[in-house]
Amino acid sequence: MCSQHVDLIIEGCTIIQVVPPEVIMDGTIAVKDTRIVFVGRRNQAANFTAEKRINANGKAALPGLINCHTHVAMTLFRGLAEDKPLEKWLKEDIWPLEAKLKPDDIYAGALLGCVEMIKCGVTCFADMYFHEEAVAKAVKESGLRAVLAEGIIEAGNIALGEKMLERSISFAEKFRDYADGRVKTMLGPHAAYSCSPGLLIKVKEAANQFGLGIHIHLAEDKKISKQLKTSYNQSETEFLNNLGIFNEQTLAAHCIDLSLKDLRILADKGVNVAYVPVSNMKLGLGVARVKEMLDLKVNVALGTDGPASNNTLDIFETIKFGALLQKHAYRSPTVIRANEVLRMATINGAQALGLEKEIGSLEVGKKADIILIDLSAAHIRPIHDIYAALVYSVRGSDVDTVIVDGKILMENRQLKYLDEEKIIANAEKHAFRLISNNY
Repeated sequence: MCSQHVDLIIEGCTIIQVVPPEVIMDGTIAVKDTRIVFVGRRNQAANFTAEKRINANGKAALPGLINCHTHVAMTLFRGLAEDKPLEKWLKEDIWPLEAKLKPDDIYAGALLGCVEMIKCGVTCFADMYFHEEAVAKAVKESGLRAVLAEGIIEAGNIALGEKMLERSISFAEKFRDYADGRVKTMLGPHAAYSCSPGLLIKVKEAANQFGLGIHIHLAEDKKISKQLKTSYNQSETEFLNNLGIFNEQTLAAHCIDLSLKDLRILADKGVNVAYVPVSNMKLGLGVARVKEMLDLKVNVALGTDGPASNNTLDIFETIKFGALLQKHAYRSPTVIRANEVLRMATINGAQALGLEKEIGSLEVGKKADIILIDLSAAHIRPIHDIYAALVYSVRGSDVDTVIVDGKILMENRQLKYLDEEKIIANAEKHAFRLISNNY
């Protein structure tokens, strides 16, 4: 039998397929260049020779996890402004601190976030923030994949809104397909309450002109949504829909205070929802109606939000809390299944970012974004249901190996290209300088 030479072989793993749900025992995955060329049982694999072989006995192989909503550089604010409602949290602490941010701060915080996400099994994330070119630089250095949007906030200042829109467009055009194609871009209007109708229309027109998606916060806070409804005599969702913001390239984060009519609008327009359970619980904002979203065929993905309102970027924590919160809210243990939540963190996330043809599942021809989970820990064993184990028992610290674009970023919990200690020390230096009075 002729042998086939590849770059990487992963063998002996339990392969977790998400579309459709399937478990392949004693599996093999072969990677050549940046793509998967074989997925299946080891005894069905070709006679592969490889530059690198990974013995993955006792490990589960999953598609890399996707964090569909975060502000990654907010690692610098982790643990600040605790136990406050959203409006005070933003106005009294976060926005004044953000006004001090410089590109070097953003880079330091983003690189720390990239380290954290790699170690938690995230291979792709969607980010909306400021000085986003510094985030792109961190993504390039880390080896991760990302969909980035320069944030746009007007807050009553028309000139500021115009300037930020110009920056967002410029960033999106300049960094589209940056880092060997691992960076994609969107436009990032912050929210309906922080951008005027005129500015949002210009965002929509720019998105259409340049073929870009829109990443926006939606219905995050009941009080703010009520104020907006009073101002415009329509719900936040109706308001944005009437402006033409919504389509299948829209990523709407939070989506908590929505009526059934609002949910139907999202379904009709193909809007993608980033469900952000941990941050929403921490800020006391409420629970997104995920059951109704799924019933209406809305594509629901998962996000951590920024580390200032969540404290971690551990998507496994978000997966677990996301499932439990729905069961709690609906008072039904059957409202959402483990494999459905796992889809939210993988293929649904890929679809939300327009990348479902490239990532989100372990399939031949797709990009080799793969993680290996060590299943040997006491808090995981015994395993009766692998999907339940992954959703309810596994922690980010159980991630053993992370591969993006066929490149091993972490193996045996050791980062291959990033100096973790140096990155932590540098981020702390920037964080403590930010909160000092003489910065």
